[in-house]
Amino acid sequence: MRSKLFVPGGRPELFAKALAGPADALSLDLEDSVLDSMKAQARAHVSAFVASAEARAAAKLIIVRVNSPDGEYFTDDIRAVVCDGLGLLNLPKIETVTALRQAVEAIEAVERHHGVATPTRLLVNIETPRALAHAAAIAMADPRVAGLQLGLGDLFEPHRIDRADMANVHAAMFTMRMAAAEAGIFAVDGAFADIDDMEGFMAEAGMARRMGFIGKSCIHPRQVALANAAFAPSPEELAFARRVVAAAREARETGRGAFTVDGRMIDLPFLKRAEAIVAATR
Repeated sequence: MRSKLFVPGGRPELFAKALAGPADALSLDLEDSVLDSMKAQARAHVSAFVASAEARAAAKLIIVRVNSPDGEYFTDDIRAVVCDGLGLLNLPKIETVTALRQAVEAIEAVERHHGVATPTRLLVNIETPRALAHAAAIAMADPRVAGLQLGLGDLFEPHRIDRADMANVHAAMFTMRMAAAEAGIFAVDGAFADIDDMEGFMAEAGMARRMGFIGKSCIHPRQVALANAAFAPSPEELAFARRVVAAAREARETGRGAFTVDGRMIDLPFLKRAEAIVAATR
């Protein structure tokens, strides 16, 4: 999931175009991009799209960002979109383990009612100071949690934290990435609001990739190509990873747990990285 394109749930005319575009994942949004007066209509549009044959047949991850679990729209949202065809349910405003578990209980009830066979996988937003402090515990609170997503706008803006200072960005990214790593789940970077600042987008995306994030959220189609490029391994990196994987097979045949490739010592942690790079390009 190098790129995750947000698509407003209230704009159904954009769904097919986004599905045909180059983003690896689509995130249909029922939260911030939808006015309260349009919530029900947007919910119906997104529900129909997620259940459609086109969405289910597409080679894209389909995600729905619902409204906050402690708000008035959450129950109706999950009743409308939780189904076997949903790739990930994106939960915003989760700050504690208790909040995550309460949301899971509500989702489980909907699954039982709808006869959903496969437990819904969750992408949990980390977008407040409290959530960041509890990120590791949230990540490990339930096996449904597949990944964490960083939300720097909500995390920084209310507290006057300068996003232009990359040290601030690095600190937040690193903290959340370590939480995801502790839980053994993926981390995905959040959105970058200035769609004309390609340099700023690439700076954040490059930092995220170097920390092991799998991709970045996009709020405009113009950002998708940037994210895809930022999170794709270079030809040199891919070639080296393939040499490591090949050398590991030879080493196993001779009973060696460590070996060298291009003068570098390789053991299990380095092999896991190489295997992940190769797997991501298949």
